Amino acid sequence: MKEKITLHFYLRSKKAVATGLLPLYVRLTVDGERLEFSSKKFIEKSKWSEDLSKMKGNSEEARSINSYLDSMKAHVTNIEIMLTHKRETVNIDNFRKHLFGQTDRDRMLIPIYQAHNDKIKGLLGNGYAPGTLERFKISLKHLEEFLIWKYDIKDIAISKIDFAMITDFDFYLRSEKNCNNNTAVKYVRNFRKIIKICLNNDWLEKDPFVKYDGKMKEVETEFLTEEEIKDIYSKKFRTPRLELVRDIFIFCCFTGLAYVDVKGLNRDHIGIGIDGQKWIFKNRQKTDTKSKIPLLPIPEELIDKYSSHPKCLNEDRILPVLSNQKMNGYLKEIGDLCQITKDITFHMARHTFATSVTLTNGVPIESVSKMLGHKNIQTTQHYARVLDKKVSEDMQNLRIKFSNNLSSIQHIS
Repeated sequence: MKEKITLHFYLRSKKAVATGLLPLYVRLTVDGERLEFSSKKFIEKSKWSEDLSKMKGNSEEARSINSYLDSMKAHVTNIEIMLTHKRETVNIDNFRKHLFGQTDRDRMLIPIYQAHNDKIKGLLGNGYAPGTLERFKISLKHLEEFLIWKYDIKDIAISKIDFAMITDFDFYLRSEKNCNNNTAVKYVRNFRKIIKICLNNDWLEKDPFVKYDGKMKEVETEFLTEEEIKDIYSKKFRTPRLELVRDIFIFCCFTGLAYVDVKGLNRDHIGIGIDGQKWIFKNRQKTDTKSKIPLLPIPEELIDKYSSHPKCLNEDRILPVLSNQKMNGYLKEIGDLCQITKDITFHMARHTFATSVTLTNGVPIESVSKMLGHKNIQTTQHYARVLDKKVSEDMQNLRIKFSNNLSSIQHIS
């Protein structure tokens, strides 16, 4: 349905200047929505024809004013044609942008990026995790520093973003910020999300990322073996802080919980499962997907161990979890004391649960995926490598099966 567009010119009596002249105003109406603005021209009331919406007579002043009115009519018509041709919405907002030169080409990158980050901040705990916000904040900081480094500017119009700028930003991250491939690609992908917002809002006509081919490299996820888990679990520490960090880390090795999820674990998250045993029922903060994890004996013991800890009692927490930075710092110390050469981080507990605790011991990958709270099994396959030991056991079972079948055939013959 074609939009109804009307243009009307009139004098505003209430805005008369000291000389008695009245300002000439323009009123544009699009489907009932109005836009009114001054033409910055002034006319004597007696010289204006309200019926014709034009100036009377054929004086030089009248010709000049009426010529302006005709050009304004033509300008409005041209904007309507342009909006229709570009398949943009023909509404009062788009007319306002083009009448006053407020086109999409004036949109700047940094405010759009910051607005995106502000929205994430407002949705923390409701679909977004603090880590996500932190990554986008760092990405924005890198982009701002890149603009100064490359162009000596603090911001850039989104219309000027092209493939060359994207590849230069990628180079900057790798060379100036010493980012590895995957980290650089993640920061560029964060930037790409902002460009997608611009495209979805029709602020850009073409995607500058079309030719960008940044690919993540497969990274071997580190995890602890059963022997290394036993070494850490059985180690006697002289300092309580190391014992505490060890216990929380081991708890996650046997539950697969990420740091942010174990930190927020409270009594309401522990319930009775389908088997009559204690389970953890908790939505992952990162993805808001449900995790249902049966409690094994070791994590049950650790819950009991800290049930009367002041922090657990006062804050309704299952475990007195320290900051992620402190946890990782103390884990390095624990690794050294246990003579483990791997660089132990808290997230390694999640990998360890997926590999050494579950898959290696015959738990189907579908069950592991459900406990980890993954949305698809491909994510689980990335986290949980099937170890050579498991492959060997599976093939040994297959070998026995084929040997039995062959024996049966030979017996019959």
